[in-house]
Amino acid sequence: MEDPRTDGSAGPARREEPEAAAAAQRVARVSRFVRKRVFPRESVLDGGGPGAAEALADLRAEARAEGLWALPLPAELGGGGLSFGAYAELAEAEGASDHGPAALGSAPLLDVTMLARYGRPEVREAYLERLVAGEVRTCYAMTEPGVPGTDPSRTATRAERQPDGGWLVTGRKWFTSGAAGADLVTVLARTSGAAGDREGLSLLLVPTGSAGFRVVRELPVLGAPGQYEIALDGVRVPACHLVGEPGEALAIAGERLRLGRTLRCLRWLGQAQRAFDLMCERAATHDGSRGPLADQQLVQAHVFDALLALRTTRPLVREAAALIAAGRDARTEVGLAKVAAARMLQQVTDSAIQLHGAAGLGPDSPLPALFRTGRAARILDGPDELHITSVARRVLRAHGRTGRAVACGSGDPAG
Repeated sequence: MEDPRTDGSAGPARREEPEAAAAAQRVARVSRFVRKRVFPRESVLDGGGPGAAEALADLRAEARAEGLWALPLPAELGGGGLSFGAYAELAEAEGASDHGPAALGSAPLLDVTMLARYGRPEVREAYLERLVAGEVRTCYAMTEPGVPGTDPSRTATRAERQPDGGWLVTGRKWFTSGAAGADLVTVLARTSGAAGDREGLSLLLVPTGSAGFRVVRELPVLGAPGQYEIALDGVRVPACHLVGEPGEALAIAGERLRLGRTLRCLRWLGQAQRAFDLMCERAATHDGSRGPLADQQLVQAHVFDALLALRTTRPLVREAAALIAAGRDARTEVGLAKVAAARMLQQVTDSAIQLHGAAGLGPDSPLPALFRTGRAARILDGPDELHITSVARRVLRAHGRTGRAVACGSGDPAG
C-alpha cells in the first residue's frame, strides 16, 4: 500500500489544515484582546486628552507583548507581515471597536501601503518604519468645504511648483480624521489645470508642523469627536514629498479608497456582530411586562432580520476583500459591499437599541456609538447614492456590450 504521507494529492490538504487552524487561532486571539482589553477602556479612549493617550499606549504595549502588533503591515518594517487576504479574516474581529485598529497597530495600513508603493525613497526611509512602530501618525485630507466630495476634480486646494522644485500648498480641507494629533497629512491638491479637469491633481505629504498649517476647528460627527477642518496657508512642501507623479492623484486615491472602503466594511461587520450579540443577550436575559423578551414574536422578528442582514452582507464584503487581495478589479463588488455594510450596521444597531429600550440610548451601552457609526457610514467614503449610481452604470454598460442582463459577482464583466 502506498504511504499516504507521500501522496501528493493529500499533501496540500494536510498543509492547509495547520494554516487554517493558525488563522482561526489568530482571529480568536485578536477577538479576545479587543473584548477583554479594548472594550473596557473605550470610555477613556473616547474622552481624548492625556488619559486616552496613556490608555492607548498601554494597549499598544500589551498588543506587542502578545505578538499581535501591526499584523497586516510589512515584516521588514516591523509588522506582522500578513497579506491583506489573511488580514481580512482578522479585520472584522479587530474592528468590533473603533479603537481596535489603533490599539493593535493596523490603523496606518492605508498610508503604509500608499507610501510603500508611491512614496519617494527619502519619504520611505524617513517615515515607513516609524509609521509601523506607531511613532508617527498620519491622516488623509481630500474633502473640502463647499466642494462636493463626490467630485474631486473640483478640488480648490492648489500646490504651486517653487524654484527649488518644492511646492507651496494653499487651501482648506475638512472632515479630516485625526488631524489634530497627526504628524503628516496627505493632501489632494491641484498642481495644474483648472477646476473640473480630472488631470492635474496630485497628492502631497505635508508635515503638520510646517509653517502655515493649522487646525481650524473640530467637526464632531453626530456629536462624536475626531474629525477636523484644517487650513494650509502657503505651506512649503519638499519636492520629495510628492506621492506618485504629478497628475496621478485620482488613480492613487481610487486605489486607496477601494482598499479603505473594504477595510471599513470588514470593521462594520465586526461592530454589527457586537450589536447583534448585545441584542441576543438582552433578549435572553431580560423580562418585559409579558415575560421573557426572547418569547415575544416581535423581538424574534428583530433577531431574525438582524441575522439575515449580517449573513447576507458578510459574503459581499468577503468577496470584495478577496478581489482586492488578488489585485483584481473590484469596483462593483466594493460598491455593493459598502452600501450593504453601511445599511446593515445601521439596521442591526437600531434593532439592538429597540430591544434595550431606554438603556440602549444611554452612556452605559456602546449602542449609541455603534448606531452613530452606522448612520455616518452611509456618507463616509462616498454616500450611498454615489455607489448605487456608479455600480448601476457599470453594470448597464457591461450589459450593452455583452447582452448579459444579470450581474454574477466576481465573474461579471462589470467587475
